[in-house]
Amino acid sequence: MSNEKTKYFDLHTTGIGYLNRVREVTPEKGVPFLSVIIAALRGSVDDVQYTQFECSVAGRKAQATVRELQSAVEGGLKVLIGFTLSNVHGEPFTYKNGEKAGQPGVSLKGRLLRISYAKVDGQPFITEQEPAA
Repeated sequence: MSNEKTKYFDLHTTGIGYLNRVREVTPEKGVPFLSVIIAALRGSVDDVQYTQFECSVAGRKAQATVRELQSAVEGGLKVLIGFTLSNVHGEPFTYKNGEKAGQPGVSLKGRLLRISYAKVDGQPFITEQEPAA
């Protein structure tokens, strides 16, 4: 048996975006987890574009923050967050419905590690936090 510690390559993505679709996912096999969709902002402020990330929420602090914001999201309020994601990767799929039915697509997935700040309908909700240990 080896006492060597496992080593990882970390890929972190930071940005700002809108928090959407907060839900608890219970897979057939495995452990239930908290899931969100983030519509990340990119491009010029005069012509904002969005990139959508499907994220599992990792870490107690991030989970607690998402749960605090859940009622605002479900109430249709605009919840803007500063975020840090890890393990961002694409998963191919085929559209099943609508105009793109039968066409291939890619879903961007990751783990939401940290919410550094949040605004609900433009009002500060959480200000800059220390990075999680």
